[in-house]
Amino acid sequence: MKKITIFFLGLALVSQLKVNAQEERDRVITTAVPFLLVAADARAAGMGDQGVATSPDAFSQQWNPAKYAFATSEHGIGVSYTPYLSDIVNDIFLGNINYYQRIDDRSAFASSLRYFSLGSIQRRDSFEQEPLLVNPNELTFDLSYSLQLSDNIAMAVAGRYLRSDLGLQDEEDLGAANSFGVDIAAFYRSNQMVFSGFDGVWKAGANISNIGPKMKYDDAGQENFIPTNLKVGTGFDFIFDIENRLGAYVEFNKLLVPTPRDFNDDGVIDSEDDAEYNDIGAIEGIFTSWGDAPGGLAEELREVTWALGAEYLYRNAFAFRAGYFSESLTKGSRRFASFGAGFKYEQVNIDISYLFSTSPVPSPLEGTLRFGLTFNFGDQYPTY
Repeated sequence: MKKITIFFLGLALVSQLKVNAQEERDRVITTAVPFLLVAADARAAGMGDQGVATSPDAFSQQWNPAKYAFATSEHGIGVSYTPYLSDIVNDIFLGNINYYQRIDDRSAFASSLRYFSLGSIQRRDSFEQEPLLVNPNELTFDLSYSLQLSDNIAMAVAGRYLRSDLGLQDEEDLGAANSFGVDIAAFYRSNQMVFSGFDGVWKAGANISNIGPKMKYDDAGQENFIPTNLKVGTGFDFIFDIENRLGAYVEFNKLLVPTPRDFNDDGVIDSEDDAEYNDIGAIEGIFTSWGDAPGGLAEELREVTWALGAEYLYRNAFAFRAGYFSESLTKGSRRFASFGAGFKYEQVNIDISYLFSTSPVPSPLEGTLRFGLTFNFGDQYPTY
């Protein structure tokens, strides 16, 4: 009798866990312009979509613009291309171009443009109707300024214009939604330390990105939060000798956007709950996002993603990278391993990366090669 009781208690527990998991899947946080959270450059993609505490490069604008104050070249231009759903279509892609300039020994400014094409879509209500070609797209344009507050610490502020044009819905032009965002970032780099057998440098970074108002596509439509996000990370560079260096990094991310929930406690998240959710302001949402998950602290922690990454450099000319990114299966289920490589010839860097999904949910980047080119020129600044 005791065994039977335990058996049925176990079944009840499993059933409850399944219900809770389904409820959490219904509470996945969605935002406008989600492509802002996707790695736009091949170097960061090769290390598990992270870059808040890695060494500076031309693509630091997305991850941590404070790193530009420690850039080793006076000028840098980065161009990258990321195909989406490449096994199905060939016109969905994410393009990115960045430029930075060191103003002096302690400061720098940078700009970047990201463009996400959702391809060409033919819309028609019947076979007889002439198809209407729609080309939905989204883009952002950024400007940033970074300043060294000391020999080891830099901070930055960035401003971002966001535009999302999703085309038509129910034969009506939604129009382009617009918004703006602000980033506040910090970067720490220690002095070079001497250990037994190698030297080392600690790095750490933090960035609160996309602080700004919600986006609205039409007067009657729902306002959508933009992906305000907190990144924090740290890393350590092992400097074995002048030719060999290994960096190991870890990064954590949390969307500072409210969790959808059943406000009226009727057991479902419906239009009434959406209306109340829509009344939450953008700044209010940043603060409430730390403790509004119905599942309490355990669910809040499941809304945090993490990534591990490593980069090996040989003669500062060849790079080999690997990383892993993890998100809770009930909060989006993005899980993947990535690998990458880089080659430097004079002032040009060529980077590629490749992604393997480890999630039951297929990734649109599964089996996709990402490419990046970086051009560094001008005066050189010391690495450490």
